[in-house]
Amino acid sequence: MSVNQQAHTGPPYGQPQPGYQGYQQPAYGGPSLPGVPQSQYGAYNGPMPGYQQPVPPQGYFPSLGFPSKGSPVSLNSDTSSLAPNFIGSLRAPPTSGAPPPASGASHPSGHLAYSQFEHGDVQNGIPASAAPMQRPPASQPFLPGSAPTPVSQISTFQQYGPPPASVQQLRNHMAGMTIGSTAASAPPPAGLGYAAPRPPAMPGPPLPGQTVAGPPSSQPNHVSSPPPSTMAGLHPGPPMSGLHGPPPPTHPPQPGYPMQQNGSFGQMRGPQPNYGGAYPGAPNYGSPPGPPPPPKRLDPDSIPSPQLNELPPQQKPRHRIDPDAIPSPIQVIEDDRNNRGSEPFVTGVRGQVPPLVTTNFLVKDQGNASPRYIRCTSYNIPCTSDMAKQSQVPLAAVIKPLATLPPEETLPYLVDHGESGPVRCNRCKAYMCPFMQFIEGGRRFQCCFCSCVTEVPPHYFQHLDHTGKRVDFYDRPELSLGSYEFLATVDYCKNNKFPSPPAFIFMIDVSYNAVKSGLVRLICEELKSLLDYLPREGNMEESAIRVGFVTYNKVLHFYNVKSSLAQPQMMVVSDVADMFVPLLDGFLVNVNESRTVIASLLDQIPEMFADTRETETVFAPVIQAGLEALKAAECAGKLFIFHTSLPIAEAPGKLKNRDDRKLINTDKEKTLFQPQTSFYNNLAKDCVAQGCCVDLFLFPNQYLDVATLGVVPYQTGGSIYKYAYFQLETDQYRFLNDLRRDVQKEVGFDAVMRVRTSTGIRATDFFGAFYMSNTTDVEMAGLDCDKTITVEFKHDDKLSEDSGALLQCALLYTSCAGQRRLRIHNLSLNCCTQLADLYRNCETDTLINYLAKYAYRGVLSSPVKTVRDSLINQCAQILACYRKNCASPSSAGQLILPECMKLLPVYLNCVLKSDVLQPGPEVTTDDRAYIRQLVTSMDVAETNVFFYPRLLPLTKADVDSDSLPAAIRNSEERLSKGDIYLLENGLNVFVWVGVSVQQSLIQNLFGVSSFSQISNALSTLPVLENPFSKKVRSIVDMLQGQRSRYMKLIIVKQEDKLEMLFKHFLVEDKSLSGGASYVDFLCHMHKEIRQLLS
Repeated sequence: MSVNQQAHTGPPYGQPQPGYQGYQQPAYGGPSLPGVPQSQYGAYNGPMPGYQQPVPPQGYFPSLGFPSKGSPVSLNSDTSSLAPNFIGSLRAPPTSGAPPPASGASHPSGHLAYSQFEHGDVQNGIPASAAPMQRPPASQPFLPGSAPTPVSQISTFQQYGPPPASVQQLRNHMAGMTIGSTAASAPPPAGLGYAAPRPPAMPGPPLPGQTVAGPPSSQPNHVSSPPPSTMAGLHPGPPMSGLHGPPPPTHPPQPGYPMQQNGSFGQMRGPQPNYGGAYPGAPNYGSPPGPPPPPKRLDPDSIPSPQLNELPPQQKPRHRIDPDAIPSPIQVIEDDRNNRGSEPFVTGVRGQVPPLVTTNFLVKDQGNASPRYIRCTSYNIPCTSDMAKQSQVPLAAVIKPLATLPPEETLPYLVDHGESGPVRCNRCKAYMCPFMQFIEGGRRFQCCFCSCVTEVPPHYFQHLDHTGKRVDFYDRPELSLGSYEFLATVDYCKNNKFPSPPAFIFMIDVSYNAVKSGLVRLICEELKSLLDYLPREGNMEESAIRVGFVTYNKVLHFYNVKSSLAQPQMMVVSDVADMFVPLLDGFLVNVNESRTVIASLLDQIPEMFADTRETETVFAPVIQAGLEALKAAECAGKLFIFHTSLPIAEAPGKLKNRDDRKLINTDKEKTLFQPQTSFYNNLAKDCVAQGCCVDLFLFPNQYLDVATLGVVPYQTGGSIYKYAYFQLETDQYRFLNDLRRDVQKEVGFDAVMRVRTSTGIRATDFFGAFYMSNTTDVEMAGLDCDKTITVEFKHDDKLSEDSGALLQCALLYTSCAGQRRLRIHNLSLNCCTQLADLYRNCETDTLINYLAKYAYRGVLSSPVKTVRDSLINQCAQILACYRKNCASPSSAGQLILPECMKLLPVYLNCVLKSDVLQPGPEVTTDDRAYIRQLVTSMDVAETNVFFYPRLLPLTKADVDSDSLPAAIRNSEERLSKGDIYLLENGLNVFVWVGVSVQQSLIQNLFGVSSFSQISNALSTLPVLENPFSKKVRSIVDMLQGQRSRYMKLIIVKQEDKLEMLFKHFLVEDKSLSGGASYVDFLCHMHKEIRQLLS
C-alpha cells in the first residue's frame, strides 16, 4: 500500500484471508497515485473560467457566526473588502456555444474579475479599483448578473410565482438576492448525475411502429432561452407547489402585479453595510429555536404564467442570472479531489466525513468501516429528536455490505472462534467490536450498544494493559478494525445444519421472438464458455456451484445432463398450473463432470426450436420450477431468466396489457408502478424462504409490465436488465458483458441483515431490493457486491455529545462455496447540540441518494405531484433552518447555503426532473418502473452520476497522458459545435459530435471522411490505429470498468433526431417535460425558503 500511509501500529495480521483472490476489483476515481490503479475520474486540467476559488482556510469561518480562527478576510463592509452580495462578472451568453470567457483579463487564482453594471451611476457593492479584489474564501455570496438573451424561443415551462409589481421592485429584489455559501467541512460530492435514462432502445432506425426516443423535435430546447417575463421566482410570493407544465393561460393576472415593462434591472441596491463579518454575538445562536412556521401552500394553477411568445416584443426580458455565479458541481468535485485525493482516509477518528464518492482515495481501516461499505447523510447527528425535526435533515446510512474494494485495500479478515462462535452481548446480541469496554481486569465487557455487562468466555480472556486495552488488541480484527468476518457455527444455519453449495439455473425463453432475433443461439454460445467462470472461493481449483438448464414457451422443458449420459435428455412439463420438477438426479450437475453433455445440449437447443411458431409465454411457473428444483436439492441458488414478452398464456401469474399513458398526472398514476396481482408477492416470499434469488434479463419489443415481472427479482435481492428492441448486431456486446459480470460477481446467498444502534436512536425504515417479514431483519435470497440497503434512523431517546452514536451492521450469508459467514461493519458518529455542527458534517450525495429512494417509494402510494412537492418542501425547510439558526444575519434577499449543501438545489432539481417523477412524452411505463427499481438499490456513486451525468470534452483530452479531460457542466451552452463530447450516466454513454468538428478528428475517431457519413448505428467505436482513437476508446473502456452495468454507446450528431435524447441529460437546462433549469429552480427554492422564514 503506497501513498504516504502510516505503518500499522500493531503487528500485521498476515496475508489477506485465502478465499478472496481472483475477484476483479473496479478502480475508484481521481488522479492516479503511485501504486494505485487507473482512476475513476481524471486529473484536473485547471480551473474553469469564472471558477477560481481559493482553498478554504482551516478552522471556522466568519459567516457561520463562530469564533473566527484566523480567517483571512473579514467581510465587514469597507472599501478594502468585498461586499457581502458581491458576485463576480456579468456576461453575455456565448455566441459560439463555447464556454464563456472570464470577463476582463485573466486573474490570478483566488481572485475574481468583476465589472460594473451598465448603468454608470450605480454599482454592485464597491467601486471598481485597479487592483484585483480578493475573493472572500468562506461565504461566497453569488449575485445574479445580467445578460441579454435571444428572443426567438418558445418557453415550455411554467414560471414560479407572479410577476413583480414594477421594474423597480424587481430591481430591488434582484439586488438583494445573493447566493452565498458558508463554509463548513467537506463539500458534498457532485457531478455525476442523471436525467432519466432512456430505454436502452433505438440502436438504429426505428422499427416499424416504434417512435424515436427523445422529446418531439418540433420543440426547440434551447438552453439559452430566458425565463419568461420575469426572473422566475425572485420575489417574495406564494410558493408554487410542484413544477409542472404551463397552466392554461385563462387565469386573470393577480391584482397588483402588472407585467414587467422592460428587462433592464437598472439601479441595484448597495450592500448591507453591517452584515458579513464574523458575528460571534448572534443572538439565540445554537439554541434550538421554535419550529419553523408551517409552509403556506398555493395551487400553482392560480399563478399566471404568460408564455414568452405571447408577450409583445418590448416586454421580453433581457437579463438573467449568470450560471457561472451559482454553485458548480464540477468545481466542488474538483476542489475535493485536489484537497482530499492525495492522503489516505484513516478511519480511526469518530464522526469523520469521508472524501466525496467522486474522489479517488485509499482507505485505512483503524476501527470504523470504510465509506465504501457505509456512507451517512450526516456524521454528526442531533442529540435530540426535537433538533432533528427542526432541521429536517434525514438521518440515514447507505450500506453496501459486500462492496468490492480496490486491490490496494485489504479484504475483511475472516475470524474463526471455533465451535463457540463469535463473542456477543448477552442482552442485545451485538457482536464483539472495537467499541466494547473491557472491565474487571478483562474478565467482563460492557456493551457499547446497550451498556449490559457480559462475562468474557474463558477461551477469549486476555489481560488489559495500563490504558485498559486488551494486550491482544492488535492481533484481533474484531477489536481493532471497523469491518471483519466471523465464521458462523451450525447455530447460525437453517434447520441447524450446514448449507450445501448454491446452484445456478439458466432458464431460456424459446418463443418465436427469442429464436427469430438470434437471442437463443447467442445465449447458448455464450454459456459454453461462461460456465468456466462461475464464482469460486479464493484458491479453490474449481467452483462449487452446480448448474441446471430449462427452456420454456407455453410449457417447460427440463434437461438431464448427467455426466454418464451420451446425450442430454429432455423432459416436458405441460401442466403449468401445478409445477413440479420431473427429475432429481442429473438436473443440477458439476460443470467439469458434465462438460460434454452440457456442450451438446447448448448446441442442440437453437436447432430444436429453430422452426417454432409459439409466440405465447408463461412466467410465474418458470420461477416456481426453479424454486422447486432448489428445494429438492436442499440448497440456495440463483435463477437466470431470459424473457421476451408479456406472459399472456393460460397459467398462474398470467398478465394482461394494462399500459395507459392517460393515467400520467392523475391520482391513478401510482397504479402503473404497482404490480397487477399479489400472486408475485407471495411467490417472492416463498423464494426468499428457500434462498432462491432471481436475476431477470428482459428483451421487450412492447409493453411487458416490468412493475409486475420485477417483483420477484426485487424482493429476492436480484437484478433486472432490460434491452428494449434487442437487435443482435447493436446490442449483443452490451448484453454479453452484463451477463458475464452478473454470473461472475461475488454474491452471498440466504442472507439476513440486521442493523443495531446504540441507545438513543434506532433503525426505523429500510430501502432496497429485499424482503422483510418483521421490523428488524432484512432478508435477501441473494445479495451481490453492487447492492445497497439504505437505512433511516430516528431518535427514541436523547444522545450525549460525549459518547456519540454507534451503528453495527451484521450480515449473515452463505458464500459461493457453501460456507456460512457473518460480515460485521461498525461505524461511530458524533452527536451535537448545535445545529451548525450538524450542517457542517452532512454529505449531500448521500442525502440525495436517500431522498431519491424515499421519493421513488412514495410514487407507489401517492400522486407524483404530491411526492415532488414534499421533496421541495423538505429541502426548503432544511435550508431555511440553516439560514435562521446558523448563518450570520444578512438581508432577506440573500440566498445562503451551507458549504456542505450548496449543491443540494442542483441535485434535487435533477431528481425532480427524472423520468420517474416527471416523464417526457417518449418515456414508457416500463422504463419508469425499471428505473424506479434500479435506483432503489444504487450506491451513492451510482446515484451521483445517474442524476448529474459526467460530461467530458473529448477534443480537449491529452492523448499522451492517462488522465481524463476536465469535466464541464451539464448545459447546452457549454457545448461548442467544433468539439466532440462524451456524456455518461451509468446506463448510457453518448458521444456528441458538433457540426463544425475538424474533418481530421472525424477521420481519426470514426474512420469516415465527413460529418454526414458518421453512422448512428455504431454500438462500439471503430478500432483505428491513431492516438486520438486509442485515447477515446481507453476513456470509454475506463468508464465502463467503473460501472456495475455495461453502458449503451449512442452516437449523437448535432442537429440530428437523437440530439433531443442527449439534451434530456443536460440537466442544468430546462427539460421538455416541464422540468426547470438550475437557475430557475434555485430562484424557486429561494422563494420557498423566504416564505418559510417570513
